[in-house]
This record gives sequence, structure tokens and C-alpha cells, in this order.
Amino acid sequence: MSDSEYVIESSDAGASATIPMEAGAIKKGGFMMIKGKPCKVLSISVSKTGKHGHAKCNFLAVDIFTGKKLEDMVPSSHGTTVPVVVRTEWEIIDIGEDDELTLMDEGGNQKTDINLPSYPDTMAKEIREAWAEGENQVSCSVQGAVGIEQVISFKKEA
Repeated sequence: MSDSEYVIESSDAGASATIPMEAGAIKKGGFMMIKGKPCKVLSISVSKTGKHGHAKCNFLAVDIFTGKKLEDMVPSSHGTTVPVVVRTEWEIIDIGEDDELTLMDEGGNQKTDINLPSYPDTMAKEIREAWAEGENQVSCSVQGAVGIEQVISFKKEA
């Protein structure tokens, strides 16, 4: 077999975007997947065991990217999935015409595949005003889960 026949297009550690967890182990303020969306749990109510022997957990949660409220009911002993949520800090270098951001971390690495957030409605406008065409230094927090990344907060550096 020659080298030209064996080509690796990309490399990946093979890590999953979600991890399994028992529904009874999920806590308020934690994360879970509901209807394929990563959500932050707002409240949990647990019903008593019924005639089939399972206590049910009723989850009220909010989608971490759109802010939509979602509900899910899962027996407490059954498994559900929890997204791996990563939060990173970046400094805004540039904001393009089509709301695309150029970001840089403390190590000098650049990121150009993120746009200004569409949720909450006013955040994109507030970031543009704080940045003032590069006059001010603005840092932002980017939250990522299940292959989606979005700016979730920002602050103007003094």
C-alpha cells in the first residue's frame, strides 16, 4: 500500500457532544438536552412513584441559544443526555458588515466563524455601540455546545 492511497481528510478525538446521565441526577441550574436542544434547567418537580414504580422528573428549562422555554418529563431512574457546554473568553478585533465577528483569545488565536448574537434582540446593537468601530476594547464570552457557538455576554474594558 503506497502513501498516496491512504489519506486522512480530518482528525477528531472522537469526543461526544453529549454525555448520558440519570434524570434524577440533573440539578437546577444544570444543563440537559430537550428535543435535541441544549437547555439550562430552571426548575425540577418530582412526582411520587406511581403504580409502575417510577418517580417522574418534570423539567422546565430554557434553550441556551434561543431563550425558548421547553418542558420535558422523564422517569427519574431513566437516562437522558447532558450537553458538554464550553465557555471561552475572547476580545473583539473587528465587526464586519454582515455582523461577523473577528475574535482573539489571550494566546493570540483568532476566531472568525461567529456572528453577533440574534438573542437577546438588543445585544448585537449594544455590542456594536460598546465597540464603537474599534475605539473601545470589548471582550465577550462565547458559549458552545453540540457544535453551536454563540456570544452570550460582553463587557467594555475600561
